[in-house]
Amino acid sequence: MEYAAHHGAAVDLLTFAPCSPPPGAVDRCWHIPLPANGRSLPARVLRNAGRFVRGVPPLIDRLSGFESQIAAALQGQRYDVIFVEHFWLGPYVDLLRSFGESVICDLHNVESEFFHSLSRAEAWPGSLAHRRFAGLSEQLERRYLPRYSRALVTSERDAERVAGLAPGLPVTVFPNTIPWRLLPQGSRERVVVFSGNLEYHPNQQAVAWFGREIWPGLRKDDAGLRWRLIGMNPEAVRGSVAGLDRVELTGAVEDAVAEIAKGAVAVVPLLAGSGTRVKILEAWAAGTPVVSTRIGAEGLPGRDGEHFLLADSAPEFLAAVQRLLQDEALATKLRATGRLLYEETFHRSAAWKHLDRSRILDDCGK
Repeated sequence: MEYAAHHGAAVDLLTFAPCSPPPGAVDRCWHIPLPANGRSLPARVLRNAGRFVRGVPPLIDRLSGFESQIAAALQGQRYDVIFVEHFWLGPYVDLLRSFGESVICDLHNVESEFFHSLSRAEAWPGSLAHRRFAGLSEQLERRYLPRYSRALVTSERDAERVAGLAPGLPVTVFPNTIPWRLLPQGSRERVVVFSGNLEYHPNQQAVAWFGREIWPGLRKDDAGLRWRLIGMNPEAVRGSVAGLDRVELTGAVEDAVAEIAKGAVAVVPLLAGSGTRVKILEAWAAGTPVVSTRIGAEGLPGRDGEHFLLADSAPEFLAAVQRLLQDEALATKLRATGRLLYEETFHRSAAWKHLDRSRILDDCGK
């Protein structure tokens, strides 16, 4: 939206979540309210069991069935370009093509790969459900992606995946970014930080694994060390950290980068996922050194030992965090190189060059 407005395009916004765009950011804004879903564990299990039986991936199902509301909102409009955020809205492509010359799908994740990674990281019966949703997602990706004018993906790795799903579809790598931030100033605490929406399933897996396999060793060898979980929906992981000493849950914060900047090390112990991880970009912006699994760092151009430390097993991850806590020269190096990579590539305007090269707004009457 910022890119389009910067290039002089008029922007309308149709969303399923309530939002208040900054004044002047959009010409028109429509909100289609979603029916409330029960958020308890039994409600989620029952809901996803139904999706398993019916053969529809969870968020495709959650956002389906709104054709009439979309058509009513867009009636009489004609757009040069329509951007569709997430493949969760992928099945609306044919409807949207009746309102736009070019319809572009922004793939924050490749959903089939996302579910495959969850299946590899989880025990039965969760692994069975994730494998089924992976297969269903791939069927839908092969059906709907070729109908789009272009796809945006967050990494070269995902570009390769999309090329296999929809041969011939133009693909532009448009990396995840965060707004420009000056380097936060202030002293650092003896704290290991983890950030993100704690209701997101890969984050829940990561917290459970780190709490079970890594945190006991860290806290045993460092009596002053604390583990701080930064992000909304802390109740989703409260059970995973119950009984662990020196663990803090902040809940939602106003400025995640400023909070991450207080930490000595940012940990990204993800066991599943797709796309690229914004939590690493925020840590780089904060000048906080990162330890990540390889899947946590997938798709990012950083190098092990230069921009972060990578470790996949629990003993390796524990040793990497301890190394950063004890080796100030290495920590200082990773702070500087991570921050430089953020400044060069991962803030909003730096990433716009990828869209410039794709010429996606050439038909907008600039």
